[in-house]
Amino acid sequence: MTIKTIWLVRSGLAASMGAAALCLALLPLRQSSAAPAAGVHPGPMSRTEAFARAETLTALGRKIFSDPSLSASGLQACASCHDPAHAFSPASAMPVEMGGEHGDQPGLRAVPTLRYLQSVPAFTEHYYDSEDEGDESVDNGPTGGLTWDGRVDHGADQAKIPLLSPFEMGNKDAAEVVAKLQKAAYADDIKVAFGETVFDNPQDAFDAAAEALATFEQSGPDFYPYSSRYDAFLAGKATLTAQELHGRQLFEDPAKGNCSSCHLSEPANDGEPPQFSDFGFLGLAAPRNMAIPANNDPNYHDLGLCGPQRTDFAGRSEYCGLFRTPTLRNVALKKSFFHNGYFHSLRDVVSFYATRDSDPGRWYPKNSDGTVRRYDDLPQAYWDNLNQDPPFGRKPGDAPALTDPEIDDIVAFLGTLTDADLQPEATGH
Repeated sequence: MTIKTIWLVRSGLAASMGAAALCLALLPLRQSSAAPAAGVHPGPMSRTEAFARAETLTALGRKIFSDPSLSASGLQACASCHDPAHAFSPASAMPVEMGGEHGDQPGLRAVPTLRYLQSVPAFTEHYYDSEDEGDESVDNGPTGGLTWDGRVDHGADQAKIPLLSPFEMGNKDAAEVVAKLQKAAYADDIKVAFGETVFDNPQDAFDAAAEALATFEQSGPDFYPYSSRYDAFLAGKATLTAQELHGRQLFEDPAKGNCSSCHLSEPANDGEPPQFSDFGFLGLAAPRNMAIPANNDPNYHDLGLCGPQRTDFAGRSEYCGLFRTPTLRNVALKKSFFHNGYFHSLRDVVSFYATRDSDPGRWYPKNSDGTVRRYDDLPQAYWDNLNQDPPFGRKPGDAPALTDPEIDDIVAFLGTLTDADLQPEATGH
């Protein structure tokens, strides 16, 4: 399915069948590569049956998502790191979250949001944008996939990662997860959804739980409400301030912020709301974050697409240092930024973009002789992979592409991307 097809399915079914049926319509995108569990993918269903099944899986996935008993510590649920009140991102400002059997194992990367993942295409090394008004023969390079390095394509496969990660929920295998599911208050709900014999085969039950999680994570009101003030503005139902409008202009100006070259801000040709990501991979050279314990080893480098967490591109030097472009929706709520959580201020992030190359001493540490150790988290052998499009690519001492007031205006515009249910008046904060 293409992104366009997904949107047509979404827009066509959402109105008539509701968000839960939409989830079911997308289930083929999330099927595990493993053999399907008994009853996980039933045969052809009527419209009413499809709606009912999707609602059932959504409700079940919500329970699994919030259940800390599924972790080795008994204290960590999916929702612990993907807090619904924070756009399914962490509530804390820590660069990485703690997990494992005793809750003392640090992660390796910042936890990304789970909102607005429904349009992420399957990973491909060579993406040709059929929606592009330009030359469709242009290879846009690696694109798509879930996680920072795009190593899985389907929500069910992504859901299994934290359940089995030694520094997340810490289960040793699928059987251990299933043993906990059998003891859960909603164990009978799993049988209703996937058949009385689903627990007879641990892999079937594990796949079933992952499918329920994936279905929940595709439910519209929770995960893609498109309710921000910017969405209302695009629909002609809200206005932006002069500062926000100027920020939008700078965001889209290829000679200034140039943000929209990767964080698409206009509706697609088929009317799909902007996702604020092209799902491509870029090298940005975020400073090395020494608050991540793994970085205390000078020989350790998180190189994104070429490893170490993703292994199929190991040795592909042209991919080292590249990470998938995240959506900017709800970005003003984030408390840590980039794959390593180095920054904790949205203004600092925009300032980094504007001055990474013109004032590297502002961001990178200095050597004993006073020289700047720029790009300190990326070995020099991979510096050619770094993005040099504006506002990057300037020389030290050059004037930055953005002035301080212009940075403030872009930050103000980004504040319009917060969904209505996460606004202070909606949350009571």
